[in-house]
Amino acid sequence: MKSADSELFSIAQAVAEAAGALLLRERPVILHAQAKSSPTDAVTEMDKRAETLIVTMLSEARPHDGVLGEEGANRPTKTNVRWIVDPLDGTVNYLYGLPLWSVSIAAEVDGAVCVGVVDVPALGRRYAAVRGSGATCATAEGVRPLAASAVNDLGMSLVATGFGYASEGRARQATIVADLLPRVRDIRRLGSAALDLCLVGDGQLDAYYETGLNPWDVAAGALIAEEAGARIRGAVGAWPDGGMALAAAPGIFSAMEESLGLRPY
Repeated sequence: MKSADSELFSIAQAVAEAAGALLLRERPVILHAQAKSSPTDAVTEMDKRAETLIVTMLSEARPHDGVLGEEGANRPTKTNVRWIVDPLDGTVNYLYGLPLWSVSIAAEVDGAVCVGVVDVPALGRRYAAVRGSGATCATAEGVRPLAASAVNDLGMSLVATGFGYASEGRARQATIVADLLPRVRDIRRLGSAALDLCLVGDGQLDAYYETGLNPWDVAAGALIAEEAGARIRGAVGAWPDGGMALAAAPGIFSAMEESLGLRPY
């Protein structure tokens, strides 16, 4: 690992841990939510507190780096580094007291994500990766390397997806699910894109796809999945984009592309 990547990796882990601890320990008994893009798209005071903490810590550690965050942080970089952060991925799960939510911290260097950390406090897991150095999962039992599934039959694959909040987009996403469901073992919808991507890297999901995502949803998780041996892509290129985020075990990647109507890039 290069020394520059090592510094960014250490910062990302510290920031993710602090934000995760805040969200886990200081969640109020009664949690108030506001609507964002639609009545079902929620943001809580804890989303905002977590992003404030993240931006403050990043500013103290590297004041000249850029920051892009889901809850409004958008500071241009004066260096070659930009941080892409989701302070609480899976807000609806968090709102309902479900444990499938995460903090996602990624560092982008010269336009390419090179460090990713996804902290899942309620499950006691921290997924992490540095480009070219593999991916890991840290728990109370220690740190273990990640490896994507060895499945090579789409019909025996467990696939995850997610849905947007606008009804029109959901209708389009529903048609994709309806077409894909007969072709796979089963489909899951967990509610955190960052966690879904990590689970592909961990072999607990064979594939994950979703449309309509933002950079903060996928930046860290996509790197973790890729470094664990999964293949990833977007609608038009090798990195997930707003048109498509796909991560899959290598043995079913082409079948997933075909099932989703994606042309090889």
